[in-house]
Order: sequence, then structure tokens, then C-alpha cells
Amino acid sequence: MPLLLSFAVLLAFPPSTAEAASTPASEAFDALARDARSAQQAGRSSEAVDLYRRALALRGDWDEGWWSLGSLHYESGRGSEALLAFTRFVELKPQSGPGWTLRGLSTFLAGDHQAAIPDLEKGLELGLGGNAELVRAGRYQLALAFVKTAQFERAVAPLTVLARTSPEAPWLVDGIGLMLLRTAALPSEVAAPKRELVRAAGHAGYLHLALRSEDAAKAYAALVAAYPKEPWVHYAYGVFQLRSDSEAALGELRRELEVQPDNVMANLEIAFELIVRGEYAQALPFADRAAQLAPGLFAARNARGRVLIELGQLEPGILELEEAVRLAPESPEVHFSLARAYTKADRAEDAARERAVFAELDRARREKRAAESAPRGQP
Repeated sequence: MPLLLSFAVLLAFPPSTAEAASTPASEAFDALARDARSAQQAGRSSEAVDLYRRALALRGDWDEGWWSLGSLHYESGRGSEALLAFTRFVELKPQSGPGWTLRGLSTFLAGDHQAAIPDLEKGLELGLGGNAELVRAGRYQLALAFVKTAQFERAVAPLTVLARTSPEAPWLVDGIGLMLLRTAALPSEVAAPKRELVRAAGHAGYLHLALRSEDAAKAYAALVAAYPKEPWVHYAYGVFQLRSDSEAALGELRRELEVQPDNVMANLEIAFELIVRGEYAQALPFADRAAQLAPGLFAARNARGRVLIELGQLEPGILELEEAVRLAPESPEVHFSLARAYTKADRAEDAARERAVFAELDRARREKRAAESAPRGQP
């Protein structure tokens, strides 16, 4: 997908705010606004920018003008200028989903990928009025912003939606490939020798996210056969296999550790899978290693705490789980684990408190998911 949106999307003033545009009394303003629209529609961008600026100098609360000026800058690849215009637009129209989305896209274009994330999330949350192209662009740039800032797990959700609503295409495959290979880069930044690897990983990942399991299995098998020594390749295949073949998944995850002995996520996935299987003694070294490598990662402390509790080491297990709660107080799972640990330690009051926190967080999460899955007039 190209970074820039189509001219039709940028030209269209958000329907939810068009009727709110005022009609200024100033004849000078009227003339400038009329000429600016005409110049924009005729493709005379430089002239249109100048006319919009002059009109906005006379009427700074003209939301349509800020939208159009921002669109012209964005279309020309001037992210910083577009950001300024869309910032003013959302100040005037704070409930405009398209406005926040274009502000996020402009921030991304300007190179501040971390700052683009909250704007894109807010725009998508507010809704984009069924504008499929803008929805896809918002989700894709949000995913790339997560990838570029090494927040790979957060990129999974928007890429999953895209994979299930869009045909396989290079722009999407590249984004998924970078996410799977944990490469904090944009598709345009991938060095030539790595492009085939990224594309092969992205192809397998696309099929996985699109729920085409048989095709994904073949693609992952081909991926690990072609790139057996590349980091994250065996990990991706192993995670794919977890739901269908525990032994095969554990084998791939262990092969990942042969490539990357200090891979925290591979150690964690092995630990959690062994916990599910009730093989706590076998899980302990992997949970220990994950917590050693990433002491600030709540999932690692959670895994180690759960294993210790099941092995009867209540005091150190509770300390691990309490640290996990401190690191991620918003996670229902760690509160649930800690409640079980307190129960085993006959700390009834503490267990009741953690169960109550778990119930509240779990309820809030279910309500949020229900709201996100409700029809919003957009894909």
C-alpha cells in the first residue's frame, strides 16, 4: 500500500463535519475560499495552498480549510506541514475520526512513528464513516508504527484484521514479514539481501493470520527449510503449530533457541506450553531463563511464579507473581495467578482481593472487545 492516500480520499471533507462548516460574511474570505477550492480541484496545488492560507488568516476557525490545507500538504509528502493543519482541524472537531487518523498519518509521514500511534488509535476508535481506504491506511500505518518502534506484539491485531479483510499484496506481506522477524524497520528500509526473507516470512504469516492453515503450514515449512539459521523463523513456525501439534511446536521453539539461545520469547513460549501440559519441572529452566533475560517483562515473572507455585515453592512463587502484578497491574491473568497462589498459601483475604481485581479487569476487557467488534460502518 502506498504511503499516501488517493486524491479522492484527501479531497473529501469528512461528512460528519461538512454541515458544520460556517459561511463567513466577509466577501474577501468568500472569494479566497471559492478560489482555493477551484484551484485544488483543478490540481493546482501550490496555488491552492497559498489561497487556503490566506483564507485561514481571515477565518482561523474554518475547519474545512484546515482539512483541505492538511490534505494538500499530505498529498505532497510534507508531513510536518500536514500535521500542523490537521492539529488545528482536530482542535476544532475533536470527535472527527478521519481528522485524528489523518493527523496520525501525517505524524508518521513526518517520521515520528511513536507519536503517530495514539492519534491513529483514536481515529480508528472514533470511526471513519465507512471510508474503506482510510480504514486500511490507518490500520496499516498503525501496524508499521508498532513494528518500527519494536512493539511487535501490538502489531499483530491490526495486521490480523488487514489479513482477513484484504487480499495478499506486497505492502501487507512486507509488514507482516517485518513483524514476524522482529525487525524494527519500515518496508522501504529493508536491505536488498533481506527482501526475499521478509517476503517469504510475510507470505507464511499472511496465510496464518488469514486462517488459511493448510497453506500456512506449507509456507512455514518452506520458510524454515530455506532459512534454517535465520533468527525468529523457527519461532514463528513454532507459534503457528502450538494450537495443533504441541510436540512439533516445542521442537521448532527449541530449534529457535539453537539459533538464538537468549531469545526471551522462545523460552517463554516453551515454558507456557509446558505449563499447559502440566510439566512444571520441565518448564522451570525455561521460565528461569526468561525471567533472567527479561526481569522487567511481566509475562516472564508470571511464568516463573506459576511454575514455582505448582512445584510447592509458595513464598518465592508469590514474590514473582506480586512483581508481575506490579509490572502489569492491568493484566487480568496475573491477578488470577496471584489469587490462586494466595489460596494455596491460605491467605484468604489476599486471594479474595485479587479475585475481585481479576473479575473487574476481565469484565472491562470483555466489554471493550464487544464494543470493538460491534458494526461501525467500516471494515
